[in-house]
Amino acid sequence: MLQFLVETCLCEAVRSLENLRGKQTLTALPRANGSGLHQLAKALDYAARQHVAQRRKGALGEPYINHLCEVAALLAETSDQEDADLLSAAVLHDVVEDTDATMEDVRALFGPEVARIVAEVTDDTSLPRSIRKARQIEKAPTLSQQGRMLKIADKTSNLRAIVASPPEDWSDDRKREYVRWAEEVVAGCRGLNHRLEAEFDTAAAEAK
Repeated sequence: MLQFLVETCLCEAVRSLENLRGKQTLTALPRANGSGLHQLAKALDYAARQHVAQRRKGALGEPYINHLCEVAALLAETSDQEDADLLSAAVLHDVVEDTDATMEDVRALFGPEVARIVAEVTDDTSLPRSIRKARQIEKAPTLSQQGRMLKIADKTSNLRAIVASPPEDWSDDRKREYVRWAEEVVAGCRGLNHRLEAEFDTAAAEAK
C-alpha cells in the first residue's frame, strides 16, 4: 500500500519537473493538511518545483528530484510503519540547503514536525565544507529516530550514485574518502532499522 502511494507520487513529481523546466517562479501551495498521501504529494510537487533546474553531479546528470525520490522510497520500502512526516521530510531534505526556500517556508507549508526533521539534517552552508562534514559525524547520534533514518537513506542513495554515475572529476581516492565519511556518519545512526542499514552496507561495499 505504502509503496504504491510512493510510486504514484513519484510519477507526479516527474510530471511536475517536466512541466516546470525553465520556470523559476514558484506559485505558493496551500498547507498540506489531511491525509499522508496528500501531504506527500504536496511535498514531492514542491521539491520538484524548487529543484527544477538542478542536476546530480554524476556523469549521467540525472534530475535532482531522482535522488529525493530514492531517499523517500528507501524509507518507505524498509519500514513497517507509514510515516508521512518522515517521507515528506525525505523529499524536502535539501530544499533549504540547496534552493531559495527557507525553513519558515517548509514550516508554513508542511507543519512543524516536517520542518523539525528537515532542520535536523540541514547543514549550515556558511561553514567550510570540512567543518560541515565533521559536524555531521558529531551530530548523528543526537538526531531523532526520524533524523537518523533519513541520514542513512540519504547516504545510501549517494553511495548508489557513486557506483552508477560518479562525478567525472572524482578520482578513486575521492570516492573511497566519501565512502569512509558516509560510514562514520551512519555509524552514529544505527540501531533503528536493520533493513535500511543493510541497504547502506550493500551500497558501501559496492562503492569501495
